[in-house]
Amino acid sequence: MKIFVVEDETEICKELSVLLQKYGYAYESSTDFAHITDHILKAEADLVLLDINLPYQDGYTICHEIRKQSDIPIIVLTSRNTDFDELMSLNIGADDFISKPYNAQVLIARIQKILKRTYEAQVNSVLIHKGLTINLLKATASYGDKEVDLTKNELGILRLLVVNKGNVIPRDAIIDELWQSDEFIDENTLNVNIVRLRKKLSEIGAPDYLETKRGLGYKV
Repeated sequence: MKIFVVEDETEICKELSVLLQKYGYAYESSTDFAHITDHILKAEADLVLLDINLPYQDGYTICHEIRKQSDIPIIVLTSRNTDFDELMSLNIGADDFISKPYNAQVLIARIQKILKRTYEAQVNSVLIHKGLTINLLKATASYGDKEVDLTKNELGILRLLVVNKGNVIPRDAIIDELWQSDEFIDENTLNVNIVRLRKKLSEIGAPDYLETKRGLGYKV
């Protein structure tokens, strides 16, 4: 998922970029504050982090302009921390209000909560774990701003491991899940799929996502 950050302080932008990408979100921003609303809408992001104190126009105006054209979730992230600022933000269409300095974990939790609530219909078809987003409908895996297509078996392996995250899944259980047949399946067939899946995950920046537990199976 992509988050568009509207912030004029360079250091905060860098900080947010690192934080968001660490948790698997794609990051986008712009310094063209005179036309920032157009940039936000063209980016087709899933959520906006919006400061209030900005060049050319304040965050209230930007939020109001966005709401004329889009229902994209907006979190106001600002150093202005009065009750009036919070009430004003919520009244013109913001979904949440967070004061700076912010707690990184609280910010991520708020983002996750709003995305889950807003895209509830999509969440059932999307799995997110350790920064990796698996879209079951599109058969894709994404990490940061990179995405890769998955075969049916690769998708099946990832889905099974993520649904059972933290647990070691035996090789036999994976084979049964993928092929669901009494017919004998050579374990080399599973090995080939695991190798190909690892290569694809490595290409998008998650080379160590799959863990091998020798003699037992796999886990994430």
